[in-house]
Amino acid sequence: MRIAVNTRFLLSEYLEGYGYFLLESLEYIVKKYSEHQFIFIFDRPFDERFILGPNVIAVVTGPAARHPILWKFWYDIRIPAVLKKFKADVFVSPDGFCSLATSVPQCLVVHDLAFLHYPMHQKKSHQVFLKKYMPRYLEKAKTIVTVSEFSKRDIIHSYGIEEEKITVVYNAAKKIFEPIDAELIETTKRKYTGGTDYFLCVGAIHPRKNLLNLLKAFSIFKKRLKSSLKLVITGRLAWMHEPFIRDLKRYKYREDVILTGYVGENELVKITGTAYAAVYPSLFEGFGVPVIEAMKCDVPVITSSDSAMQEIAGEAALYADPASFEDIADKMMLIYKDETLREQLVKRGREIAKKYSGARTAELLWQSILRAVG
Repeated sequence: MRIAVNTRFLLSEYLEGYGYFLLESLEYIVKKYSEHQFIFIFDRPFDERFILGPNVIAVVTGPAARHPILWKFWYDIRIPAVLKKFKADVFVSPDGFCSLATSVPQCLVVHDLAFLHYPMHQKKSHQVFLKKYMPRYLEKAKTIVTVSEFSKRDIIHSYGIEEEKITVVYNAAKKIFEPIDAELIETTKRKYTGGTDYFLCVGAIHPRKNLLNLLKAFSIFKKRLKSSLKLVITGRLAWMHEPFIRDLKRYKYREDVILTGYVGENELVKITGTAYAAVYPSLFEGFGVPVIEAMKCDVPVITSSDSAMQEIAGEAALYADPASFEDIADKMMLIYKDETLREQLVKRGREIAKKYSGARTAELLWQSILRAVG
């Protein structure tokens, strides 16, 4: 069987949500199902480390699909040409977009429908494109994969897609996320905070990550508890990051907020495993991988009471209303003052994290690919 895969999110300069999901799944699938041929389709030059086995052929077909006009061209002109050339039996697309101009069956991965619920957090052109084409993509796809029951219900409710067409394939943290030793914890704290404990928030600096409310919550925490704890935010500067950076320059506790920028996964393991607690107050997520990454590192978690995180973390996290910085602050103070609670969350988190396996994720994705082929 020839399996074509949209690999445009395997970017050498950085990997994030879609990219990590795809890379870990493909590493498993390409190796286990080595009798099949895989065609990885890139929209720009790629890193050779993403060619995961001798049964992989890499194809670069530009131009780089960076905005709606080029999305349309790439998916409906370039992709069909590649599928025809290599006689593909199926096309797998992990970014929520598929081709409307091919008869090859398609397995579509849709992580969430955030653009419907928070339209102000996207460029207008992207919003218009997604509103127009998402229902067509969902209809065109032979099978649909999503990363939580929350997202599955959202797709069904928003677009009337039949339930049988959608498979929930929970995301997972990579195997390298694990507790780190005391010496490495001290080294990492010295590197980023001068040796001080810190709260950690992982995610791109973007309005959906709710970082302005996190700053307000951190202010309350600092004022009331007079603590030396710092706040470390790890992630790239994404679209609409300017208001956050502007407010941070005027922020009373700006010397206690550290922006690391984007870091590679090995460094992220150290930063995560060293944190006093992880705070993930995102307004909307289909899964929330940083929550599981923290739990695998024996770090307690505060996250949002809305979206998919309660489904993912169960009783192993503290939940705050993401719209209420006072509630976020209350949970930060609670986890700081109650060491017994903190230890309980670590223990529960360790058990919850075991449920999310990269191998299981990849196997379920593979089954959905087979269903698409029929």
